[in-house]
Amino acid sequence: MRLRFKMRIYAYVVMPEHVHLLVSEPAPKTLAKAMHFLKLSFTKRLRRPGSFWQKRYYDRNVRDAAEFDEKLGYIHLNPVKRGLVTEPAQREWSSFRHYLLREVGMVEIESEWTARDREALGSGGPARIFLSRG
Repeated sequence: MRLRFKMRIYAYVVMPEHVHLLVSEPAPKTLAKAMHFLKLSFTKRLRRPGSFWQKRYYDRNVRDAAEFDEKLGYIHLNPVKRGLVTEPAQREWSSFRHYLLREVGMVEIESEWTARDREALGSGGPARIFLSRG
């Protein structure tokens, strides 16, 4: 979905009953459309009866670098606050290790490192940011 909707993923963490995403606004479509197809794609791969996703998600514009950092910290510390791990780096389905070690994981993360790599290749800059919970 990241490629299909031309979104940048700045941070994520998968929790037992929800997911936190810090993403750019999709270029060709709306965030609602991108979230719909993300949920649909995941549900088809899950292949189990019942609903995994909540019907609605929460999103908001992040206004500045300070708020971005606040949301980034909230996302990465959420598994610790919930008692799932003792340190954020222990959560396998999280972008924290990308920020800590520049580790390349299952999901491509947009960070200062990937931005520098893109600048070296001559690509464009970031878009508007959303925090989603779905």
